Amino acid sequence: MKTVLITGANRGIGFALTTLYLRAGWQVLATCRDPKSAEALQSLTLRYRSLTIFTLDITNYVQVTQVALQLQGQPIDVLLNNAGIYGPQNYGFGHCDTQAWQDVFETNVIAPIKLAEAFVAHIKSSELKVIAAISSKVGSHTENTKGGGYIYRSSKAALNSAIKSLSNDLLPEGIKTVSLHPGWVKTSMGGPNALIEADESAQGLKYIIDNLQDAQSGGFYSYTGDEIPW
Repeated sequence: MKTVLITGANRGIGFALTTLYLRAGWQVLATCRDPKSAEALQSLTLRYRSLTIFTLDITNYVQVTQVALQLQGQPIDVLLNNAGIYGPQNYGFGHCDTQAWQDVFETNVIAPIKLAEAFVAHIKSSELKVIAAISSKVGSHTENTKGGGYIYRSSKAALNSAIKSLSNDLLPEGIKTVSLHPGWVKTSMGGPNALIEADESAQGLKYIIDNLQDAQSGGFYSYTGDEIPW
């Protein structure tokens, strides 16, 4: 049985990915900040014995280390960094909140790399050996033709750069890395006017991860399978 660790598994894309992997027969290690309030995620434990839920704030690095130690000796085929935050909306140049910017970078950039550091031994001992990070198309310099969105855009561009560096460091050890654009998804972050449902996004993301090749490591791909320019 293959194993995936999914952060932010209690709602949106994270919950859709959790459900999809469980249906596919995987062992799922699902994390969220407050499992007690994650009713939908908790309900899955009644149907799937292969689901284990962990309390984890990905920016609490002591907690990250504790979960990694708790899972010592457990191979993890896919580390799926889904948890992230958008930060403030409806602001423009001249009104960037520096504390909010730091908070978004902590969650969207630093935490995924610290997770990779904490779980690299688990991944190395698995069969698939994949680190995947949910990024966003707005992090593409080429696709940025409108400006604005300084905080979220820059965090996803930085995440993509960090994933590329991870590939350079870890591919020689057999570990592949990838940044993934989930599409504009109908979630609390994407809003009701988004174009696709979380289930459609999850299916595309899982297909890319399942079939990721060495030559694609460090790349940036849409849930449709299309490569996104940096």
